[in-house]
Amino acid sequence: MRIFLTGYMGCGKSTIGRKVAALMGINFIDLDKYIEERNFKSVPDIFAQEGENAFRLKERQALQEVAQFEDIVVGTGGGAPCFFDNMTQMNRAGITIYLAPDNEILAFRLLKSKTERPLIAGKNKEELIRFIESALEKRSPFYEQSKIIIRGKNDVQPDEVLRLIKDYNP
Repeated sequence: MRIFLTGYMGCGKSTIGRKVAALMGINFIDLDKYIEERNFKSVPDIFAQEGENAFRLKERQALQEVAQFEDIVVGTGGGAPCFFDNMTQMNRAGITIYLAPDNEILAFRLLKSKTERPLIAGKNKEELIRFIESALEKRSPFYEQSKIIIRGKNDVQPDEVLRLIKDYNP
């Protein structure tokens, strides 16, 4: 089984992904960490040194690789579903789940996060909410292609995700 978690940065893909994978007894892969390990540099460094286009190509390659693995939960980067045919590829390879908390929740999480996120550096809460709204206008059509969508929740529980996966019938 392959499960791909999609959604905007700060939506909980890595946090919930690790918990779901642990409950299922399978591996969790954070796609950005996978890219960093393959390229021996951080995602912000890849963006800074090689540009977004080069990063998106590396991301696509990494997604193609992990889509071949068995019994995994993959936390994708926030932009991964929005480039090339990545969303189609994930939907073919497994079950996609869009985690879609409210924008205020995303802004709160991103402001308190210790993760370096070049796209939002230096923004205050109001600027961040406007940035998120603008980004989601562009990204939502891709995220919405997910097979399962969990909206508006601040604290998605792993057992709820497992139930949705079990109940999913294509």
